[in-house]
Amino acid sequence: MGEPTEEEARDAADRYRAPALDKGLDILEVLSLQGRGLTRTEIVKELGLGPSQIYRMLERLVARGYVTRIEGGDRYALTMKLYLLGTRFPPLRRLVAQAQPLMDDFARATRQSCHLVVPEQGVGIIVAQASPTGHWEFRARIGGQVDLFSTGSGLTLLAFQDPGRVLETLGAWGVGAAGARLAEVAPRLAAVRERGARVEPSGQLVGVTDLSVPVLGPGREAIAVLTCAYIEHPDEEGGESRDRALSELARVAAGLSAPGGR
Repeated sequence: MGEPTEEEARDAADRYRAPALDKGLDILEVLSLQGRGLTRTEIVKELGLGPSQIYRMLERLVARGYVTRIEGGDRYALTMKLYLLGTRFPPLRRLVAQAQPLMDDFARATRQSCHLVVPEQGVGIIVAQASPTGHWEFRARIGGQVDLFSTGSGLTLLAFQDPGRVLETLGAWGVGAAGARLAEVAPRLAAVRERGARVEPSGQLVGVTDLSVPVLGPGREAIAVLTCAYIEHPDEEGGESRDRALSELARVAAGLSAPGGR
């Protein structure tokens, strides 16, 4: 069976619409982009919905603890409830709990930061991060999103999937109609698989080299990726220091991988 066309995917989505739920999710998504929250009028303007519809939905979200009133009740902002729900998910919680001390050790030993990325809703999500203990740090933001097809973490996740079911896997991650995009990056994915890691200049920051290694599940498919945004220190020889950091990162990933995936 081939991939569904964009029109078929759109028809399937329309068939199972729940307008009230959509409105509530739209409110949560727009508030997630605003550190200081929004007034009800601003939310109405952002979503293009009627004030009465927004009012009822906001009151329910406040009552359920997902949204709170701030600044005297004139503005609405997200609470921590969504974050707490996300971190309560047992497999993710176990992975982060196991990874954090190993990542902290890596950061201290190499004087480099690192972060852990898992696939979710069509992107990679940063779920853990560790920084060196010096007086400065360079780090990725927990909760930040990375593109699967253009970042070191994303390409490494894709590289270590079963080629025979990668489209099905991407569909489960929330990526639809990905055949053409996979074909575009196929040579890069093959190079990552052959090396067992990805070592390339960052596509987002000048002077940074992305070191990415997979965390493998029982079927030897990547369930997460560890990435170090490697920065050369003036008192170190670049190539040797980078190789050491890559070796340490691979050791951490092996410790997090399932026995059958190492």
